[in-house]
Amino acid sequence: MKRMASSNSMANAGRFVLIEIFNALNSLELKSLEEPLYLFGQFFQKPLECLTLAYYLPQNAGAIARKYIQDPQLLSFIDAECFIVSTVNALQTPMINASMVLCDRHFGGINYPVGGVGGIAKSLAKGLIDQGSQILYKANVTSIITEQGKAVGVRLSDGREFFAKTIISNATRWDTFGKLIKEESLPKEEENFQKVYVKAPSFLSIHMGVKAEVLPLDTDCHHFVLEDNWTKLEEPYGSIFLSIPTILDSSLAPEGRHILHIFTTSSMDDWKGLSRIEYEAKKQVVADEIISRLEKNLFPGLKSSIEFIEVGTPKTHRRYLARDEGTYGPMPRSIPKGLLGMPFNTTSIDGLYCVGDSCFPGQGVIAVAFSGVMCAHRVAADIGLEKKSPVLDAMLLRLLGWFRTLA
Repeated sequence: MKRMASSNSMANAGRFVLIEIFNALNSLELKSLEEPLYLFGQFFQKPLECLTLAYYLPQNAGAIARKYIQDPQLLSFIDAECFIVSTVNALQTPMINASMVLCDRHFGGINYPVGGVGGIAKSLAKGLIDQGSQILYKANVTSIITEQGKAVGVRLSDGREFFAKTIISNATRWDTFGKLIKEESLPKEEENFQKVYVKAPSFLSIHMGVKAEVLPLDTDCHHFVLEDNWTKLEEPYGSIFLSIPTILDSSLAPEGRHILHIFTTSSMDDWKGLSRIEYEAKKQVVADEIISRLEKNLFPGLKSSIEFIEVGTPKTHRRYLARDEGTYGPMPRSIPKGLLGMPFNTTSIDGLYCVGDSCFPGQGVIAVAFSGVMCAHRVAADIGLEKKSPVLDAMLLRLLGWFRTLA
């Protein structure tokens, strides 16, 4: 009994660390960490919270979890929680990212947009247009135009060129500096990034329409299937993610039907060198195996209830999302020093900014949204819409660059 009580108290202490980090994040006005006036202002207002985040910045969730937890099952579960967001285990997941994800779902509940998550993108697009912006669809950028070391515009696949004071790339850093920037050699900071991070695998995605009666009435929206072997967590096709949005919003499908979105990690290498016939046949075989696992573990009779099915592979992700190898994003080559190695929004090319999952703070919806907020603030300061100090800017950027060399 004493050992159990001790284990519970240690686990509670670990939970306190998560909450401490999340509360520190939640207390701050989150803007660009590359903007010194903002940083100083936040530090003077919330010194303890800023010091808390600085302390945990170079640390990872797995190492901290092992300080407080010995139960191998619970540690494996924490690995799975981190893998769901970062495609790596807890030992390789920065503690700050883990805190954001593990705590946010318990803060104010979880909200789902009626009409599907596409509604968020539509609302953002409407907001941009309402403010006088223009969005070009089916406009494929093939290169970023530079003049005398400064990014000045973009060139599209149809030959059109657009010029601006500021260029923001939401492509991965591999695409931005390997394809869009036509330079013979990588900037030094991008070389360092690629030494610390590699491309995470892509996904095999299955979208299905099924008869509603195949799902029990108490079916939850989200499922994660790993069967009974934790060692297969990070293997291709080892873990299955399942989302059933019609559980929350029946308007997404015809009456008496449900939508299933199934996805699992998959490497581009698995799909190379196949003829069109071989490619389509392999999609069917792999999808059938995954559906069989769901039928065995969750929904008996699932196969016979299918009325529509569409399968996407890493090649699909590469084609429609324009991501090198269809990658989900960056993952560390080994155990990283938390977020120290993750670059921010500014780049070594004047006028060019990066945003998205290959920028600080990394992968996951919350992290990527934060990256966008940070980038907007940094750009606003650089074009004179926010206060800035050029001297302090230069000092801070050099300091942050030095920190990244420690990763």
